[in-house]
Amino acid sequence: MAIQVGDKAPEILGTDQDGNEVRLSEFKGKKLILYFYPKDNTSGCTAEACSLRNGYAELQSAGYEVIGVSKDSAKSHKGFIEKQSLPFRLIADTETLLQQAFGVWGEKKLYGRTYMGTFRTTFIINENGVVEKIIGPKEIKTKDHANQILNK
Repeated sequence: MAIQVGDKAPEILGTDQDGNEVRLSEFKGKKLILYFYPKDNTSGCTAEACSLRNGYAELQSAGYEVIGVSKDSAKSHKGFIEKQSLPFRLIADTETLLQQAFGVWGEKKLYGRTYMGTFRTTFIINENGVVEKIIGPKEIKTKDHANQILNK
């Protein structure tokens, strides 16, 4: 069963680009933007990451911390962070365990081809670790995602 608004997020979120475990309790007292995206260095995912990067100071001022999640490896994440100067951590969910827990991993279709992939989704988790809001794949504006979160 996918995580819904009102559910508590899992304590262990995964491992970041440096091999460090990411725990929900690290963000106690802050709101967490946990955003799931399909792939490092693709146009939509880069636009979304850069929007969050550009709005990062403002998001932090509003009490948010940002963490991105994709199926890419830690090595891929390191390159993406460097190339785009991202100020936040990225979880390497190579086994898609976190994506499955949040219900964002599933069957996708593109040009008549069916494959398994990540549904671009953002979860806003409150200071107590409870999911407060979910912004789904059809709602996310990749180029303006930081403003979209700030002006909810």
